Amino acid sequence: MSRPLRIAAAAAHFGRDLDRGLEKALGIVAAARRSGIDLLVLPHGTLGGYLSDLEDPRSDEVPPALPADAPQIAAVAAAAGPVTVCLGYTEVDVLHGYPCYFSAAVCLTGDGVLGRHRKVHQPAGEAKVFSAGDGFTAFDTPVGRLGMLIDYDKTFPEAGRSLALAGTRTIACLSAWPASVTDRASRLLADRQSRLFDLYDSARAAENQVVWVSSNQTGIQGNLRFLGQAKVVGPGATCWRGPGPRAAWRRCCST
Repeated sequence: MSRPLRIAAAAAHFGRDLDRGLEKALGIVAAARRSGIDLLVLPHGTLGGYLSDLEDPRSDEVPPALPADAPQIAAVAAAAGPVTVCLGYTEVDVLHGYPCYFSAAVCLTGDGVLGRHRKVHQPAGEAKVFSAGDGFTAFDTPVGRLGMLIDYDKTFPEAGRSLALAGTRTIACLSAWPASVTDRASRLLADRQSRLFDLYDSARAAENQVVWVSSNQTGIQGNLRFLGQAKVVGPGATCWRGPGPRAAWRRCCST
């Protein structure tokens, strides 16, 4: 692509209602197309939401799970057209005769699926209901070589590094990252998880010399209050984002 890329990261709430989440996602994708966005990164749980509790989640509280070829994913691809879109969802797959659930992300355009990722690194509570992925994969897209991570993956330097070594120039990190559940602050921006969320974004962009596109959920799901704080971070740790945790989804960066 000869002209500068236009990149957008979304800070938005997506709950358990699949139909409502799909409608909202399609609206954001349509707005991105009208705005000339090349890469749009939606939060984890765009389709079906996220867990309600991370300390002791129940197996019957797993968000609505979709197979890899779900019609909802095909609908987003059809709407995307030339826009490269990354979104997260709970994926169900049958392994050894039993259903397994994964925190998953998919990258697509109107031409179909370009790449997939299953979350590798899990906080303790999440591991009670989700299976872990087994690696990090870079893939080619209309906006260049891309890799994806899902929230907690970014706390481990080797995740981003493995993608950078595979030739990735842009890393999309899709999150459903909440405020601290053990030491709640009166304001989201004062929360320790808020500081860590921003720290990881800047550090991973700088250490790997990549463009880092960080999306996140907002609002409340059960016991979890999500931070927002979507942003695009350049290789020099320059950050583009709106003010406050509910930053506007449209943030553009040239690379």
